Amino acid sequence: MDSLRFNVAQLLRDPVGSSRRAEIEADLGDLIAGFDRSTGETDEASRGVLSGSVRMMHTDAGVLVQGSLRAEITQACARCLDPVIVPISVQLEEVYCPTVDMLTGKTIVPEEEDRALWIDERHILDLTEVLRQSVLLVTPIHVLCKDDCRGLCPTCGENLNEGPCGCAPEPDARWGPLVELLNQTKSNS
Repeated sequence: MDSLRFNVAQLLRDPVGSSRRAEIEADLGDLIAGFDRSTGETDEASRGVLSGSVRMMHTDAGVLVQGSLRAEITQACARCLDPVIVPISVQLEEVYCPTVDMLTGKTIVPEEEDRALWIDERHILDLTEVLRQSVLLVTPIHVLCKDDCRGLCPTCGENLNEGPCGCAPEPDARWGPLVELLNQTKSNS
């Protein structure tokens, strides 16, 4: 994931307010282990590529990273399991804190508790964990191929969107006592 790791040593030496732009392209299958399990597919199309640009700006607290990234992912329909292409958008705005003072070379313990937002001792800013969490947050849990998806037959597993299956409908258990009464009435007559 080298495309998500940036050496910001020079940016931290530049005056506050200086900025750099970077283009990002990250394979979601590499970013999130097992991301394509929902479709059972392993081809690149099902995994998706997160891409966009980010701006890194030197601030008095560290490096502010802002960006907008997009991807199209393939997920299984929650009812019929057909693949569905879902667009996702990640908005990124985080401040990364240095762990080494650029002037003295001394180690700094940032006030930020989340280590994913620390710039390491080699001045490497790593977007991997923040993007992984952001993608997981914006990925829908329940996706439908269409609003009126009929799903799969619970008996034979046939896709009901393609037409009715050959299974006989199961009687509704709530009508059982009434059917019994009707059968008793017929046998008594």
